[in-house]
Amino acid sequence: MAKNDGATIIKKYANRRLYNTGTSTYVTLDDLATMVKEDEDFVVQDAKSGQDITHSVLTQIIFEQEAKSGQTMLPVSVLRQLISFYGDQMQMVVPSYLEHSMAAFAKEQERIREQMASMVGKSPMDVMATSQQMFGEQTQRNMALFQEAMKMFNPFAVMADMQAKSEQTGSEQGTGNAAEGERAGDDLQTMRDQIAEMQRKLDRLG
Repeated sequence: MAKNDGATIIKKYANRRLYNTGTSTYVTLDDLATMVKEDEDFVVQDAKSGQDITHSVLTQIIFEQEAKSGQTMLPVSVLRQLISFYGDQMQMVVPSYLEHSMAAFAKEQERIREQMASMVGKSPMDVMATSQQMFGEQTQRNMALFQEAMKMFNPFAVMADMQAKSEQTGSEQGTGNAAEGERAGDDLQTMRDQIAEMQRKLDRLG
């Protein structure tokens, strides 16, 4: 089975046909959607140039899924918000935020499924109250992720937060505990080094 770093290679030809090199068969976008749902990793390449076009093909899959009746998951309001971020300074933060949010949602999907199953037979008011609580908690977790993502792009804020925590720790321990104070200082220096390394990576990405 032809693979690239463990991923099956899908070749896309000029006639828009997709060829699965792993199974040696032609496939459709619906087949690729099934592969995604089954957690089978694949990379789509242009058959002529070898260029990685996975992103555009996955986007096309979403477009076709959204076009199917009753399967819309992206409300107009969300689409408008996404479009508004293109070209904005927040554009570099949005992908990381969405990725972490979806990962967190995926980790808790079993719990969410159980909560949704428990709503069967309940009154509309009870369902609404449970739903608001469930997604309210998820929103809070997403906001926490967003704040962490923002810190990545504002290392000075992280430094100030660490400095405040260090000073608070030193104050609580008392001036007589020199060993603990020295350890706190070492931890702060380690964090500073980590932030500096993160900033260098961001500069290289920029």
